[in-house]
Amino acid sequence: TFGTPSGVAMDASGNTYVADREGNRIRKVTRFGDVTTFAGSGAVGADDGPGPSATFKSPQGIAVDGAGTVYVADSFNYLIRKISPAGVVSTLAGSGFQGYADGQGAAASFREPFALTVDAGGNVYVADRQNNSIRKITPSGDVTTLAGSGVAGMADGVGAAASFNGPEGIAMDNAGNSYVADFFNHRIRKITPSGEVSTFAGSGLSGATDGPASSATFSGPSGIVLDSSGTLYVADTENNKIRKITQAGLVSTYAGSGAYGRTDGPASTATFYWPYGLALSPFGNLVVADMGNKVLRTITPP
Repeated sequence: TFGTPSGVAMDASGNTYVADREGNRIRKVTRFGDVTTFAGSGAVGADDGPGPSATFKSPQGIAVDGAGTVYVADSFNYLIRKISPAGVVSTLAGSGFQGYADGQGAAASFREPFALTVDAGGNVYVADRQNNSIRKITPSGDVTTLAGSGVAGMADGVGAAASFNGPEGIAMDNAGNSYVADFFNHRIRKITPSGEVSTFAGSGLSGATDGPASSATFSGPSGIVLDSSGTLYVADTENNKIRKITQAGLVSTYAGSGAYGRTDGPASTATFYWPYGLALSPFGNLVVADMGNKVLRTITPP
């Protein structure tokens, strides 16, 4: 059982790591479905140390690097935590207090870090939801703002000239471009390594229309992941659907009828209840944190 599975990430061996938000734990699920607690005692806190004694407060987002290090957006501790493959928890960045400051380690501050991803160089990118910005953390813990004015809005542009409204998901391609699920703007945004923000998909209207990216609609997109070809998969949370976006900008529905429920079966008739986090396995299966149903679902490729 889970409290509230929200963020999910997968390592190279096919193990899934789950940010169990209400459980204040990080869970590990083997490819055979065996569930254990990887870190977190279940108590609310911000204690570093060995996994069973470490504490979290509503961990939301999660990512795994190539070496098996797990990174956690510890949302209501306003921290970014790091867990070694051996299960030892440390704090990478954040003061532990709400704020919006760049800087080194504990000198930096966040306001509800919600999702994160990590690049090949070990840099962590954070969707800082309440600060409406995308932050970058180097392996040494130096925090800067990649894009976002800090004020809720909808504007493309470079760096601080761009604006977001509740970014809740982030993923990165092999060229270093970030894709952001901009929840309240009902759009998928793209950020180049230099911080130039554009709208990749979504008209901005709330809906579930498939088709060309500029006219397609979403409703509260959150989790996002890319496959090796650059195809994006999006947890379209308020639509109870998983959407697919090609690099050519064609949006389609990958799974989910749109009804609330927990029905397995063919993608078009399956049902979800607030799907949130997404992870893609090395074997091509998509793992969905079906938050409202408190389960993990698997979608096999067609």
